[in-house]
Amino acid sequence: VQLVESGGGLVQPGGSLRLSCVASGFTFDNYIMTWYREAPGKERDFVSSIDSADRTTYADSVKGRFTISQDNDQNTWYLLMNSLKPEDTAMYYCHIQCLHPLCLHGGQFDTFSGQGTQVTVSS
Repeated sequence: VQLVESGGGLVQPGGSLRLSCVASGFTFDNYIMTWYREAPGKERDFVSSIDSADRTTYADSVKGRFTISQDNDQNTWYLLMNSLKPEDTAMYYCHIQCLHPLCLHGGQFDTFSGQGTQVTVSS
């Protein structure tokens, strides 16, 4: 399984970006997909998640500004980011945890992560 993020870049405060995460080789229909971000000198933070039943969660810091979605036919997940702020600057990673029984190994479900895409919000 390979995850590839894209869509990051430099944007002015108040602007928008849409991140994409494409999963190759992932064929399971029971999962949770999560976007994390990591700013320089800080720990990796949860941003948003969506599961195979389309249930979504958001960090308080992005509620009302970010929207997570998925296209199951394309094995692609999105993070639409509006009203961006300088504090949103970070490397953004997508992460998939497979919850199918076939993904259970050693008492843990298999997880996969991408290499990240940089988002910089600056004037």
